[in-house]
Amino acid sequence: MEGGSATARKVMVVVDPTREAAGALEYALYHAVLEHDTLFLLHIENPNAWKNPFGAFFRRPLPPPQPGNGVGSTSTSTSMSAEGGGGGGGGGEVYFLDAMKHACMAAQPKMKVVVEKAEMVDGKDKASVILAYCTAHKIELLIVGQKRSLSNAILGPRRGGSLRGMDTADYLIEYSKCTCVAVQKKGQKAGYLLNSKTHKNFWLLA
Repeated sequence: MEGGSATARKVMVVVDPTREAAGALEYALYHAVLEHDTLFLLHIENPNAWKNPFGAFFRRPLPPPQPGNGVGSTSTSTSMSAEGGGGGGGGGEVYFLDAMKHACMAAQPKMKVVVEKAEMVDGKDKASVILAYCTAHKIELLIVGQKRSLSNAILGPRRGGSLRGMDTADYLIEYSKCTCVAVQKKGQKAGYLLNSKTHKNFWLLA
């Protein structure tokens, strides 16, 4: 996909307590960001959404990043995993951002990590809030987890002028002013399936 640059960039990962978001962050840390970049973790709070304890975010310590190939820039294999629900210790919906920030600091100690939280208010959808934050913070690379439905896998993303008929990741890919990469983690060692405006179903080994 796209090569990295020596110039510091602003990279944003959309995060929540799901496997998809954990996979997106894992990809970002080991395949997309460099230590001189600034990484924004954006969580969109929905007052009407479910409450889902985050459970055990990591199964084993994170390895140090090494040079490699991928969308946006660097690195190599990962060991991050998410389990949505279970795992004991309630209040995961409160603490998962701290776990994710800790993961970033462990993987890229010199990188600046910024946690941002926003709410879906005034009738705005999640994608609109994300795009507004990208514009406000001049984000250059947006990374979002994506869960493929069977219809999407068969038919591919549907185009249109609104979110109707498109999932959030497809909408962000289509309308983001910066490069947007949707990430699907394919098992602990199977790698990632990546989608962007210029690359569809790009397979990246872990």
